[in-house]
Order: sequence, then structure tokens, then C-alpha cells
Amino acid sequence: MSAPITRALSQLDDPTFRGVLLRSIAWSIACFAALHAGAVWIIHRILALHGWLAWAADILGSVGVSLLTLWLFLPVATAIGMLYLDRIARAVESRLYPWLPPPHGASLLEQVWDGVAVALTVLALNIAALILIFLLPGIGLVLGWMIGAYAIGRGLFVAVAMRRMPRTMAESLYRTSRGVVLMQGAILALASYIPILNLLVPIIGVAAMVHALDMALAAAESPGA
Repeated sequence: MSAPITRALSQLDDPTFRGVLLRSIAWSIACFAALHAGAVWIIHRILALHGWLAWAADILGSVGVSLLTLWLFLPVATAIGMLYLDRIARAVESRLYPWLPPPHGASLLEQVWDGVAVALTVLALNIAALILIFLLPGIGLVLGWMIGAYAIGRGLFVAVAMRRMPRTMAESLYRTSRGVVLMQGAILALASYIPILNLLVPIIGVAAMVHALDMALAAAESPGA
């Protein structure tokens, strides 16, 4: 069940993976620096606070932004992963599946829209999970993890599959391999809450789904399928 993640981790020495990792770090820093700058601008320009009020607001704002950064990392990481999905997938296929023909699946516009939809879905579900954590302490945290597992697992798998097939076929393939896909999503969602390790989520997630897709296609083509 965890074979796709294991195989994805074995390719961390790939120059393409390292390049995407550096770009992901740069994008993450830029996104959350902009978030922090926005909070400071609101405090000093919109609210026009001064003296100890501004000082207290700066501290509370920094703490709030830090917590928001932790919670928003998964949707941001997913969005970054979607930006480099094809690059990562090609690197995996070039090393381990060189016999595959060039991908010709859904249209580029449909793939881009699906990537945006995946990121927005993960964001929406994370907001719902945050509300659950306040309403149902303890249980809400588990539910949040389960929601993240579903969103990132299904979203990345369907996006990777759409490189080689129409959406309807990709979704059908997901249903037949739901267990393996959601297992990868559960591991990735858990990793997204661990500092440093969470930077690898977009890369490992896409690579793992390339392997999960290969397993799903092999199972579908086997005589007993």
C-alpha cells in the first residue's frame, strides 16, 4: 500500500526533484512573506495603530500569521506541486518507465483548471477542518487529517492520470484504486504538518501518484481485473 511513496522517496537524488524543491521553497517564502507584509500593512495603514497598540498588534499578528502559515501550508504546497506536476511526472517516467509514449490526455486548459480546482478544494476543506477543530477538539484534528488525506490523495492522482487520459477515465481509475491512493494521501497529509519535511510534499506527492497510476493501470489490465 505504501509502495508508491517508497519508490518516490528513492528518487530524491534526481536533479529535477532538487530543482523543483528549490523553486517550491522560493514560492513558499514569497507567499508567506507577502502574507506577513499584508498583516503589517493592515495594522499600520488600515487600522493606523500607534504606540503600545501597534506593538501588541504586531506580536499578535506575527503569531496569527505563523499559525495561519502552518494551516495553509498544505493547500499552498498542493498549488505549487500542480505548477510543476508535468516536470516531476516526466522525471519519474524517464527514469522508471522509459517505454511509455509521450502523454496525450486531457487538454492543457482542462489540466490547468483541474490543478486550480485541486488547490481550492484543499483550501476549502482545510478551512472546514479548522472549524471542526474548534467545535470538536481532538476529534476535529483527526477529521482535518482525514480531509487532507482525501483532498491531496484524490486530487493529485486524478491530476496525474489526466496527463494520459480524459477526466472521466481518470476518475474511474481512481475509484478502482481508492485504497492505495488514499493511503498515499494520508501519509502526505501527515507529512505536511512536519516542518522541513512538508517542503517535499508537492514533489513526493506527484511522484507517488505516478507510481500509483502505474499500479492501477497494471491491475486494470491483468486477467483477473
